Amino acid sequence: MSQKFVLIAEDRPDQGKGASRRLRRTGKVPAILYGGHRDPRAIALDHNALLHNLENESFFSSILTLTVGDKSQPCILKDVQRHAYRNLILHVDLQRIVEDEEIRVSVPFHFLGEDKAPGIKAGGVISRVMNELEISCLPKDLPGYIEVDVSALELDDMVPLSAVKLPAGVQVVGGEEMLDQPVVAIYRPRREEVEGEEGEEGGQESMGAGPDED
Repeated sequence: MSQKFVLIAEDRPDQGKGASRRLRRTGKVPAILYGGHRDPRAIALDHNALLHNLENESFFSSILTLTVGDKSQPCILKDVQRHAYRNLILHVDLQRIVEDEEIRVSVPFHFLGEDKAPGIKAGGVISRVMNELEISCLPKDLPGYIEVDVSALELDDMVPLSAVKLPAGVQVVGGEEMLDQPVVAIYRPRREEVEGEEGEEGGQESMGAGPDED
């Protein structure tokens, strides 16, 4: 189950770059709420409360409750614009959701059993090729994350997306061509590979030295 997040917002009558700068100086973040077969609505969020929520991984893949005055609206986070080098949020896009209409959301992978994987015990290094997956589902079926079991993964082996069990009602965005993509793999350490190659080359040189000695 996804966590519950509530965003308190206020209407933003003044728009434009100048108005947004003034708004940020008061500790607010300009935002836009769109979708749901309704006109876009310019709103403002509290910066520090939003920043705190963004530290939680679940915030990005949960149904959020947006409250403006005495009315609430379910929505999802679609985009966050951050300052290039300061810990500041510049703008946020939120999308209204409709109960019987599918939404597209990127949800994180949670990898299970890494400490049990035979490939790790053999000295391999795990590589998380994908950290999240864009999915399509009804709001009621939105998972907070998708689990990937790597406990049986051998050295030089990988888990393709087709082997990942998706929750009921969830589909992968991108079609069947996505299913062959690797999600996680276990590789031999690079140093071990280089040493193995050097050993093979050395063996070939010693074999070639025999005829010169005759």
